[in-house]
Amino acid sequence: MTIRSAICNESGNLTRKGSESSLKLHILLMKCGVMPKLNFLLLLCAFIAACSRDPNSTTTSVTPSPPPAPKPDTTIIPTPDTASSKGVDVYVAGYESNESVWVAKYWKNGQAVALTDGTKNAIARSIAVVDSDVYVAGNNDTGPMIDQMATWKNGQVVALGPGTSAYSIAVTGSDIYVAGVSYSAVAWLPSAKCWKNGQDLLNIGITTRSPSYLNSITVIGSDVYVAGGDHNGFYEIAEYWKNGQPVALSDGTKSAWAYSIAVTGSDVYVAGDEDSGSVSVAKYWKNGQAVALTDGAKSAGAYSIVIMDSDVYVAGYENKGSVSVAKYWKNGQAVALTEGRTSAWASSIAVVNGDVYVAGEENNGSVSVAKYWKNGQAVALTDGTKSAGATSIVVVKR
Repeated sequence: MTIRSAICNESGNLTRKGSESSLKLHILLMKCGVMPKLNFLLLLCAFIAACSRDPNSTTTSVTPSPPPAPKPDTTIIPTPDTASSKGVDVYVAGYESNESVWVAKYWKNGQAVALTDGTKNAIARSIAVVDSDVYVAGNNDTGPMIDQMATWKNGQVVALGPGTSAYSIAVTGSDIYVAGVSYSAVAWLPSAKCWKNGQDLLNIGITTRSPSYLNSITVIGSDVYVAGGDHNGFYEIAEYWKNGQPVALSDGTKSAWAYSIAVTGSDVYVAGDEDSGSVSVAKYWKNGQAVALTDGAKSAGAYSIVIMDSDVYVAGYENKGSVSVAKYWKNGQAVALTEGRTSAWASSIAVVNGDVYVAGEENNGSVSVAKYWKNGQAVALTDGTKSAGATSIVVVKR
């Protein structure tokens, strides 16, 4: 996981530079903790400088075939459409600044539900809805430099884990699965971790290399799939695990990241990005084979993937000059959600009844505004007076 430069002001608002480097930190803040940990950064830099390649790794490597060239620039400005969502409920997880700390929240049909009291930093990163129950995973930190994983059910905390961070949640029956990291008490390095009902799943996401992380989880029957990666001493390696068995998506000669996983039938899809020179290329992998979504001329990233019938939907961003444009791709064809006047990011995607919902945020010139788009039409979740972001979206038929 690459840590790049950005600035947080005293009110907790993130000042972005509109570049690929600030984008990487934006994702780091969402996935690895609300505020940067200076001690962790210094130790991590020293650790990586001292590391060497591990020749004894037992990770199963699937060497991707050369990815096909992305389709020509077919970016679509979406056709105007009503943003109303009749017949469905739209749930979005995220966070909003109270001008002192971040407050973890989710929104149901635009109505905010605060999960924390605003006295310490907190963030909601992932949301799941089963019947009428709403499950959220994220962090509810206990103080500066102290991460604490949290999961909530219907607004009530059901699990806490000091020295941990939760990035993704999945619920099947009465079982709650969470993917994330735990931190070393000595060096504060993250290690990939998965929990079931608050208890460690020791065989899921285990790697001997560090730092490592898990960003996404899905459960199909009795099979548990997680996506994330680790570090070989030189570069980040994108990986996924099925029931604890790792599959490398990148070859370790340049950094790559895996952010989201989806499984349909016997096919495993993972969204992420991979470095190409000084930029990153948005892509997804199907059964280990890479499919490039961008041509490498500008930095881009893919943060969420969903499969509907035979169609592949991926949400992310692509740079346009000094700003980032929120986008999604359907079967490789780009749909721009913003015009590129200010930076925006798409973090999560859902497709229901043929409608495409994308959660993310867009800068209004002063702060970032949490929002989602339905078929390209923006629905603001915050009023734009305080910085906020949307990290995860679920759409449920009534």
